Amino acid sequence: MANPSLLILAGDGIGPEVMNEVKRIIDWFGAKRDLAFDVSEDLVGGAAYDKHGVPLHDDTMAKAQSVDAVLLGAVGGPKYDDLDFSVKPERGLLRLRKEMDLFANLRPAQCFDALADFSSLKKDIVAGLDIMIVRELTSGVYFGEPRGIHMEDNMRVGINTQRYTEAEIERGARAAFELAMKRGKKLCSMEKANVMESGILWRDVVTEVHRDYPEVELSHMYADNGAMQLVRAPKQFDVIYTDNLFGDILSDCAAMLTGSLGMLPSASLGLPMANGRPKAMYEPVHGSAPDITGQGKANPIACILSFAMALRYSFDQGAEADRLEAAIEKVLADGARTADLMGPEGGTPLSTTQMGDVILSALDESL
Repeated sequence: MANPSLLILAGDGIGPEVMNEVKRIIDWFGAKRDLAFDVSEDLVGGAAYDKHGVPLHDDTMAKAQSVDAVLLGAVGGPKYDDLDFSVKPERGLLRLRKEMDLFANLRPAQCFDALADFSSLKKDIVAGLDIMIVRELTSGVYFGEPRGIHMEDNMRVGINTQRYTEAEIERGARAAFELAMKRGKKLCSMEKANVMESGILWRDVVTEVHRDYPEVELSHMYADNGAMQLVRAPKQFDVIYTDNLFGDILSDCAAMLTGSLGMLPSASLGLPMANGRPKAMYEPVHGSAPDITGQGKANPIACILSFAMALRYSFDQGAEADRLEAAIEKVLADGARTADLMGPEGGTPLSTTQMGDVILSALDESL
């Protein structure tokens, strides 16, 4: 049987630095767990623009469509700020999501016990936090037409259109309900049905899908209230399902409850391929962090945890995902910290590579 295939798109900024540590983890699984992957690499974002004049080459898009999973680092940087919108680095990422039809974006917000003091909220509010936000990723205001900037009455007008079909809402809802069934059997759907027709449709469709999942406790909440509740009492939530725009905002809000964006992975899943696996792309939530690029300060844990999500959702290796997550929890409990995780007591932070070293050592100890 052929090894599962993985396309690595390290991207820009700290993307290549954190991805180097993931590649070491992948090599460890091949050597120590007889779990080998056929790994290929290519360019995305600014790196692709520098070589090809576009943020994602057609050949790279074709590779992404053919592999079992894509692992992406980060895109963007100030070097590309003045580019035309159509070729900005982020357009490469959006093209991957759209053309692979990755409609369900899974963004966990989990607070490791060792980092509970790093949150801006009180420890008792975030300790033990474990939320999964499911964000619809391929429709809504980021993709709706008409869009653009034009002149009207001698004045510039910017237009973006919030548009959802019933089918787009339904398939994301089913993904969210399936996750809820495997977790705490609670799902909160967030929209703005009080002021947006798309929100009314959203609430109606989610309610209809709920009939197929009677074991799940469903609640509805306006997204602005959801943002407030996330910082007031986040542990009331288990799975949250929301649209593209609100999901972008709410998941970043939830991310900071855990203390650092450098700790959080994500998965973007689509329809099953011929082999039964969903099309999938995995990426850390953090950006390209140009201010620390090349300094060895980047925290690789979010990217490593993104690979753990790939093990779980694309490669049916839940036990190995647990092993990797446990190794990370152990090194954090033992006091391993990169610069973004340093507390007021100070100390000497680990470099990106050193954090990779201690995680690999913890994996060795797990054997």
